Amino acid sequence: MSKENRLTGIIRDIIRSKGPITFAEFMDMALYWPGLGYYTGQRVPFGPEGDFYTSGHLSPVFGWMLALQIDEMRAVLGNPEEFCIVEIGPGRGFIAEGVLEYGLEHLRWPGDIKYIMIERNPVLLSQQREYLRRFQDYLLWYRSIEETEVDRAVVIANEVFDALPVHLVQYKGDRFHEVYVGVEGGEFHEELGPLSSPEIIEYINKYNIPHIEGYRTEISHGSRELLERIFSSFNEVFLIIIDYGWTSHEYYDEERMEGTLLCYKGHTATDNPYEAPGEQDITAHVNFSYLKDIAEEMGVRNIGFVQQGTFLVSLGIDRIMSEEIEKNPAFMREVHKIKGLILGMGETHKVLIQYKGDRDIPLLKGLSLRNRLYRL
Repeated sequence: MSKENRLTGIIRDIIRSKGPITFAEFMDMALYWPGLGYYTGQRVPFGPEGDFYTSGHLSPVFGWMLALQIDEMRAVLGNPEEFCIVEIGPGRGFIAEGVLEYGLEHLRWPGDIKYIMIERNPVLLSQQREYLRRFQDYLLWYRSIEETEVDRAVVIANEVFDALPVHLVQYKGDRFHEVYVGVEGGEFHEELGPLSSPEIIEYINKYNIPHIEGYRTEISHGSRELLERIFSSFNEVFLIIIDYGWTSHEYYDEERMEGTLLCYKGHTATDNPYEAPGEQDITAHVNFSYLKDIAEEMGVRNIGFVQQGTFLVSLGIDRIMSEEIEKNPAFMREVHKIKGLILGMGETHKVLIQYKGDRDIPLLKGLSLRNRLYRL
């Protein structure tokens, strides 16, 4: 049963008008409908009062470590005077705080460095401005990455790709079908129909999605669109993608019969995306092999792929912790949170680094202990 709210009525009327819609269309409206979607509405989804945490919520040290990796990337880019960091979907601003704090105070970044926030939720934007007031001279906000008009940059996408709308497909009979959302008796219901695009057929064949009766999974074509938008917006750019997900072999394992789609509300996972659209998160794991392949098709280089925990250890998070505890014993309170960055989320979340440009890229410190790019 879907709880009645304003967005429920809007989506229901659209379906009644045009007929059943793909799940990707439903998910897009549920998450991003102007003013009413989960990420575009009035409530804040992050943190203890929200529905889930990201790595940036656990400790400012996460931003500090990113600053160290970004500083190395800045050097590779020739230490440009007008250096820009761009963060897509910056949430409450915790990563921006950590990156700027460490970069300005410890790495002595120049005063003309710019940190660009890509944010289209006016409520979150207002909260970011307030929370990051002490860094106001370094911050800019845009609604889309195309508006930045920056030549060279490092782009951060932390838990962005998992929130892109996905197509649902299911194998039944002797072929794959797509899941559509219809309305029956005033309630949303699923029905199977033809695959909505030739690209979905190509994807199914390329990644060998199992032909098992009842097998259901997700396909994120929004990932291609976002990568194309990012790389077309800069002449030279490093992209740091941090998210939970797997290689295609792991993602489309024969035993993963129900896919990875989950909903989050009040820090509790559910499996009903039709309950009160706009009031709960809908998410799916990331196929990192797909992101690698898209980059290669665009002539963009994949530099490295590693677990988040290994990435942070490679950057010296243990040294940073020791230094901070020595300076301030009260910092010990952060240790259990930092363990979550290295273990918990450090194991489920992966880091993929991509580069558009012509320079020779040295071994980045975040990849110095291990690089599992070969697994993609």
